[in-house]
Amino acid sequence: MVVTNFITFLSYLIISITLVYLARRTRRVIARDWAYFLIGFALFIIACGSTHLLEVVTTWIPVFWIDAWVNIITAVLSAYVAVMLIRRAATIAFGVNDYADRLRDTESQKLQMQEGLLAAQKLEDWSRMSATVSHEIKGPLQAIQNIQFLIESSEGVSPMVADLARTTAKEASRVLDIAHSSLSFIRQTDEPEPVNICEALDSVRFLLTPLIRERKIDFGVVANGDCVIECNAGETRQVLLNIVRNACESVTQPGAKVTVTLNGNAETVQVIIADEGSGILPEVLPKLFEFGVTTKGSHGNGMGLWTVRKILAKYGGDVKVESTWGKGTRFDIQWPRKQVPA
Repeated sequence: MVVTNFITFLSYLIISITLVYLARRTRRVIARDWAYFLIGFALFIIACGSTHLLEVVTTWIPVFWIDAWVNIITAVLSAYVAVMLIRRAATIAFGVNDYADRLRDTESQKLQMQEGLLAAQKLEDWSRMSATVSHEIKGPLQAIQNIQFLIESSEGVSPMVADLARTTAKEASRVLDIAHSSLSFIRQTDEPEPVNICEALDSVRFLLTPLIRERKIDFGVVANGDCVIECNAGETRQVLLNIVRNACESVTQPGAKVTVTLNGNAETVQVIIADEGSGILPEVLPKLFEFGVTTKGSHGNGMGLWTVRKILAKYGGDVKVESTWGKGTRFDIQWPRKQVPA
């Protein structure tokens, strides 16, 4: 009995010392009331151990009055610890469950982090590629512009050929703008200029004329009010081209409508592009503007709408989309008349 009680006393003493040590080492992160609870629990264990120590002492020395007071103190500390434990039972259970949930979600969080790193790497690869593409296409496009100028200025050229040469030279210049703004828009430093969205839309419509005719699309434009904004002209056409082309490509039934509505408001110009195409799948819709997400399968690169949102964000604008699978899609662009600082 003496040996077992003494071992129990030593064990209780070591446990209580360890609890006090933990309270001191974690005082920067543990709330004060929890530290008090931890110390109270340690004192309770010491009191319990003291009763076992007195069992050893009273084997030879009958100091039972000391034993009685130790039991009284132990009873008080036991009641305190029991009440505090009951009050904190819900919090402790929540903490244990939350910790278990975090452990269970660790693998999924790791996968999400890896996907984020892959997306960042993909973006870096696109950035490097953009510099190469911009450099490589600059020479041929400038040569096309020079040839078109020679055709336009040559004697005996019909007005139709001259007009086509001017249009071709203008579109070649626009491709150069896209090379700098679409593929390298992060390095875009061009100063904003007044741009009429109606005129930019006419240019986009001209480029998409073969597609509109091929699919027999009922293409309409409705303009209300002043539609002039301050931005980069190439970026304006790029935004319109990406969304309007997507709308036209989604149309599969001859005679289906693609309508672009322009509303010039006091501070913004609203551009609504609505189509009667195939629509967008509900599971794709929430992440439509993310980098690498495409609705065109192997025919898309997932950069178009991502670039649209980035360009609009640059000017303080926004784009929203509504779509019903099998019925059509509606894009709503709010473009500030003047660039809003980020």
